[in-house]
Amino acid sequence: MISTLPALIACALLAYLAGSIPFGLILTKLAGHGDVRAIGSGNIGATNVLRTGNKKLAAATLICDALKGYAPVAIASLYGPDMAAVATLAAPLGHIFPVWLGFKGGKGVATLCGALIGYAWPVALAALATWIIIALVTRYSSLAAIVAAASAPLYAFLFGDELEKILVMLVLALLVIARHQTNIGRLLRGEESKIKLKKS
Repeated sequence: MISTLPALIACALLAYLAGSIPFGLILTKLAGHGDVRAIGSGNIGATNVLRTGNKKLAAATLICDALKGYAPVAIASLYGPDMAAVATLAAPLGHIFPVWLGFKGGKGVATLCGALIGYAWPVALAALATWIIIALVTRYSSLAAIVAAASAPLYAFLFGDELEKILVMLVLALLVIARHQTNIGRLLRGEESKIKLKKS
């Protein structure tokens, strides 16, 4: 196991850089849709990419964003639980605060989900199921993300995970909720946009 401070810092930096790759922006530009930040919520995640009307592009963004969370954690896990915990925190932060985009990124939900699959897959699957259920019932992606993120520490506790994992998921849950403050306001006012699978 490698858990020295320099190794942990290097792990955090590499995971952050992997998480900061703006696939939503790259893919939409390559597909000829321009800058995804100029439409909808202005975010670079799959939900906003879906607003281009291209479901395949949104799906590709979702997969890539999840993989950039999963890969660093899977690799870090080979070097011990502390390294895995650091990567699990750093990769979503890269998506949320990407250095390449002036630290203005997306909400980090897909990247967080990918990181959780690498870190604690039973919790990740339970949280993902929660997201799907809430999204299907309400058609609010933001509400689904908030509930799924908030449920992750609870699932970790119920599954008997160690305290370190519960704390990591609690930090991530608080981060996701903080990133959805404007969405929470719109939900309370009944102004939040719903998921649309077809062009209007």
